[in-house]
Amino acid sequence: MAAEPLEEYLQWLAVERGRSRATLEAYRRDLRRLLDWATAGGRDPVALTPEDLERYANALRSTQAPATVARALAAIRGWYGFLVEERLLPEDPTARLTPARRGRSLPKPLSEEAVFAIIDGVADESPLGRRDRALLETLYGTGARVSEVCGIDLADLDLDEEVIRVTGKGNKQRLVPVGRSLRRALDAYLAPGGRGALVARRRTDRLFVNARGDPLSRQGVDLVVRRRALAAGVPSRGVSAHAFRHSCATHMLAHGADVRTVQELLGHASIATTQVYTAVAVATLQREYREAHPRAHD
Repeated sequence: MAAEPLEEYLQWLAVERGRSRATLEAYRRDLRRLLDWATAGGRDPVALTPEDLERYANALRSTQAPATVARALAAIRGWYGFLVEERLLPEDPTARLTPARRGRSLPKPLSEEAVFAIIDGVADESPLGRRDRALLETLYGTGARVSEVCGIDLADLDLDEEVIRVTGKGNKQRLVPVGRSLRRALDAYLAPGGRGALVARRRTDRLFVNARGDPLSRQGVDLVVRRRALAAGVPSRGVSAHAFRHSCATHMLAHGADVRTVQELLGHASIATTQVYTAVAVATLQREYREAHPRAHD
C-alpha cells in the first residue's frame, strides 16, 4: 500500500531534513494527488513507469501554474529516490522526469505612497488601533516574514538597544533594527491601554495578539493589512502582509541600501534571493524614466 511508505517519507523529511510543517503539508498534497491519479487509472503508485510519470507531469503542466508543477515534481522525485534508498524499488523511475520550468516572477511591492497611506491611516488610539499600527510598522520596518512577526515574543524586544530578535527559517535568529516610527508605535502599543487591555486575563508571551488576547495568526495579520488598506482607500489588488516585506526591501534598495545589508535584514540565506529586488528597483527606475524623461520616446 503506497500510503505507508508515503508517510514514512514525510516523517523522514521532518526528522532527517528538518522540513517545515508547511512544506510537509504541500508535499503530502502533491503526492496524494499522484496516488489518486494512479489509483484511478488502475495502477500501483509504487510501480509507475517513467512513461506513466511523464504523462502525469504533462497533465499537471496543462492545469497548474509552473511553480506548483515544479514543487510537485520535486516532491515526486524525492519520494521515489527515498523508495530506492529504502530498497522498496529496484530503480528510480523519475530519472528522465524533467523539472518544470519556472518563469522568473519579480516580487510586487507596494509604492511608498501606498504603504505610508495604510500605516498613517491608523489614527485611533484604541487597543486594536495601537496594535494595528505597531503591526504594520513592524512588517514594513523590519521586512520580516509574516510567520516571523507572528512568532515575536516580548522577550525578543530590546527597545533600549532598539533591536528585535527575529527567528526565521531553520530556527535561525537575527537582530533587526528598530526605526523611529516603529519605536513610537511599539511604545504606544505596550503602554497602558494597548496590548495589556487585549490580553487582560490571558497569559501569552507573544507580542501581537488578537481581540481575545490570543496570539495573532498569519491569517489574522493578512486580515488586518487588507482591512486597513481598504480604510485608507488603497486598492486591494496586491495588498498583503507579504507585500510589506517586498516593499521594505525594494524601497531600501531604491534609496541606496547595500544589497548585503538588505540580505541580512530579510534573513536570506543566499544573496541571489535578495538580488531579485534589485531587478525590481531597476524596473521601477526604467518605468519612471520612460514616463518622465522628455526624450525617452524620441
